[in-house]
Amino acid sequence: MANATACMDAASKSITNIEKEIQVLQTSIANTRAGRGLEDNVELKTLMEENIKLKHRLEILQAAIAKEGADSPTSSNISIIGQLQQVFSEAIRKAFPGVPFDAVITISTSPKFGDYQCNSAMQIAQHLKQQSIKSSPREVAQKLVEQLQSPIVCVDKLEIAGAGYEGIVVPIIEKKRVIVDFSSPNVAKEMHVGHLRSTIIGDSICRFLEYLGHDVLRINHIGDWGTQFGMLIAHLQEKFPNFQTVSPPISDLQAFYKESKIRFDSDEAFKKRAYECVVKLQSGEPSYLKAWNLICDVSRKEFQIIYNRLDVKLIERGESFYQSRMQKIVQELKQAQFLEEDDGRLIMWGEDRSGIPLTVVKSDGGFTYDTSDMAAIKQRLHEEKADWLIYVTDAGQATHFQTIFSCAKRAKILDDSKHRVDHVGFGVVLGEDGKKFKTRSGDTVKLAELLDEGLKRAMDKLVQKERNLVLTPEELTAAQESVAYGCIKYADLSHNRNNEYVFSFDKMLEDKGNTAVYLLYAYTRIRSIARNCGGDFANNMQKVIDSTDIKLEHEKEWKLAKVLLRFTDVMLLIMKNLSLHHLCEFVYEVCTTFSEFYDSEIIKVYASRILLCEATSRVLGKCFDILGLKPVHKI
Repeated sequence: MANATACMDAASKSITNIEKEIQVLQTSIANTRAGRGLEDNVELKTLMEENIKLKHRLEILQAAIAKEGADSPTSSNISIIGQLQQVFSEAIRKAFPGVPFDAVITISTSPKFGDYQCNSAMQIAQHLKQQSIKSSPREVAQKLVEQLQSPIVCVDKLEIAGAGYEGIVVPIIEKKRVIVDFSSPNVAKEMHVGHLRSTIIGDSICRFLEYLGHDVLRINHIGDWGTQFGMLIAHLQEKFPNFQTVSPPISDLQAFYKESKIRFDSDEAFKKRAYECVVKLQSGEPSYLKAWNLICDVSRKEFQIIYNRLDVKLIERGESFYQSRMQKIVQELKQAQFLEEDDGRLIMWGEDRSGIPLTVVKSDGGFTYDTSDMAAIKQRLHEEKADWLIYVTDAGQATHFQTIFSCAKRAKILDDSKHRVDHVGFGVVLGEDGKKFKTRSGDTVKLAELLDEGLKRAMDKLVQKERNLVLTPEELTAAQESVAYGCIKYADLSHNRNNEYVFSFDKMLEDKGNTAVYLLYAYTRIRSIARNCGGDFANNMQKVIDSTDIKLEHEKEWKLAKVLLRFTDVMLLIMKNLSLHHLCEFVYEVCTTFSEFYDSEIIKVYASRILLCEATSRVLGKCFDILGLKPVHKI
């Protein structure tokens, strides 16, 4: 025991001496850096190499003391490191049975990381990888911490420090069940530019919330019920009398709708039959339900073509879904005496009786959009158990949703202490003349035609840049779709959603400035850097990440790293206001800052710098995914 104590005392003195030497060296390094340049300073290089060697000797001595202390029967009275090694080694055995080494405990290299640190996570992760078990150093560290939850002698707090590069860290937030209501076209009508913003913004909000770990339900509240189906069914019965056995060839449902509307407005006998069809549909007669389903299916297929092109996923839940629930909500509101009669209607006021009341039952006994929205909010909060409801519609519906939310609170359906509700409003899309976006003939711009035009313009741009000469046909098509759909989405999302914006293919296809084209080109260039370096950079980036610390020495490296570290702050900001233009601004700043870093006079290429490029590409890749952009390897 005396010999062991003497050895440990001697080692402790050596540690003290080495630490003093390191401090002297670090002072010398700082003074040398201040006096001269970094790249060709031989004296500085010698000092830094000596500093590294001393730190290595220090770690070896500390590990030796830890092992000696752990073996000593009275180590608890002699070595804090020994105690920590014993505790952490036990945690390793519990968390990772079969790992053949003990914990390595050292004094922390920086006060901000605490007093002592366990440096075993990287070693364990590499060992597991050799056993074909995938686990990052951070995941290893988390499992060790889970084994150390009980109070540990002389340990006040445990924290997992960031590694040299840990990738993108998701903000720690309370996970919620969120229902996002967006897109919402009407059956028998083609999707037009008016549906563009709701679809793009709603999808991006869903992607954002899903990335943060929320349980998101994407709802497409389509208009698939109402009096218009009476005229559609009556027209279907007359034009295709054998529709129940032979599927009617309705290729252009919009034209079919217009035909039936003309007859409805001009033919009283047809209008009477249309109303009879509505009654029979609502009573559930099989042949009328069959006709209704046929019409809905044609629309559903057309909608899905658009959603597939934009890579948008939705669950359809139309007006028809809420029919039985509307009857129930009306009865409940009546019984609670929330409904008042007004010229034959039944209306409901919000909490302070301001604004416009809801029309819950029309004078003819029919229901309205107000009725279905009240039924929907109850279903979503009480049946779906949602914590958070988001409605993505044009800003013109803001008053309507304020009233819906107020009435739901008054009826005790919505509880501010339990639920969050947001109406995500947006401005209209303008043409380049500054007026509401229309075709030259004054018609509403069809969304399918707009996407087709985007594809044509994108291909023209790629051919202009002679990309067709270097890309394969498959690569060219992928680049065309990436640019076309990406520029349409980004042009929308990069503007503050509360404002109107001018739709201009010429501006959104520019390869300079804050456009999708510039960002996609920048991302492709960044991704190619590691690939062009070859070796592990191209084939085993994880190995480089596990074995390399990012060191920031040049001012442009620091500037880029600090921009990347704002990612979490941007995520938290969007959580508050659900405005994606903040993310677009961040992405543009990342790309311009990376360009400064890449174009600066950094002569030497280190693994650390390649990892900074990798970190940049991963942050951009995740941001692109949230924005719904699809980058390609070659563009």
